[in-house]
Order: sequence, then C-alpha cells, then structure tokens
Amino acid sequence: MTHPPTNKGATFAPTVLTPVQVSAVLAACSTRSSSGVRLRGLIAAMYGAGLRVQEALDLRPADLDVTGCQVTVRAGKGGRRRVVSIDPQSCALLSTWLERRRALGLTGRYPVFAAYSAGVVGTPLDQRYVRRALAKAAVRAGIEQRVHPHALRHSHAARPAKGGRIDLVSKQLGRARLDTTQTYLS
Repeated sequence: MTHPPTNKGATFAPTVLTPVQVSAVLAACSTRSSSGVRLRGLIAAMYGAGLRVQEALDLRPADLDVTGCQVTVRAGKGGRRRVVSIDPQSCALLSTWLERRRALGLTGRYPVFAAYSAGVVGTPLDQRYVRRALAKAAVRAGIEQRVHPHALRHSHAARPAKGGRIDLVSKQLGRARLDTTQTYLS
C-alpha cells in the first residue's frame, strides 16, 4: 500500500497581500463595534510593523509610541528585543484602538489586545481567535486567497523589500539571518 505524499519539509512561497487587499480587509472590520476597532488595530500592528501574531498579542500599552510611530517588541523570536517603526496609517488605527480600550476601562496592566467582556476583562486574545477573525474579515472583503496573520507580516516585508534594502527589512522583522528575508526580493 502506498501512502500519499506529505508536505513535510516542503517550502512554500510566502502569501503576500497587495496594499489594496489589506485595505479591503481593514474596511471589512467594523468601525463602530469595539471588537472591530480592536481587530483593525491588531491588523495594523501586524501589517504596519511586520509583527508576528504572538508579538502583537504580547504588546503592552507602554510598548507603543503612537506619537513617534514606533513599537517595542520586548521578546520576539529567540527572546530578542527590538524597536520597529510602524507606518502612519497603521499607527492611526492603533491609536484609535488605544482610545477605545481606555474608554472600555482597560488599564496599562492589560495587554494592548485584551478581551473586555464581563468575566474575561484583560484576558489576552488567543491566536486561534485572531486567525478566525482575520479569515472572516477577508471573506467579507471578497478576498479569495487564504488570509492569515503571517501573510500580513509577509506583505509588510514585501513592500520595502522592493527597494532592495534587505538589511532594513531583516532588522524590522527581527530576523537573525539575511538569507531568510531574501524571498521577499523576488
């Protein structure tokens, strides 16, 4: 009996969304409901600063400088700390969420992207929730390709990589080796 081939060890091209697709996903998130504003802020953090989903979920309010459009990742992959820039549009969406979260009574001791419902106030969001919410927003936006948190990171990396500055892209993403960033220059 033969077994079907597996994907184990296979390498796939990164999923890259166009800026228009990212804008469509953001537009598909509610601007009135707190969960929609939170999701818009989360997408902005992952796309605008190139953060991994867990790096975004681990952020505390003190890690954000919305005036200077900078984000401090205290413990990225490998436990490395880095300070990264975030584009002004993403910074504005993040700032809107910070204002909303203050109105909800979430203090600085809670993660930036925390739950706010009764009984779970301040609980960090789960990666599975983020994946589902992002996929639903993509469907509402009419995007047919799979949209997932890491696709936002890939999409962030692909934007400046077109300028050929692999060293800057690698530093922004918190990568230890330049060759792992090379895929974005193709």
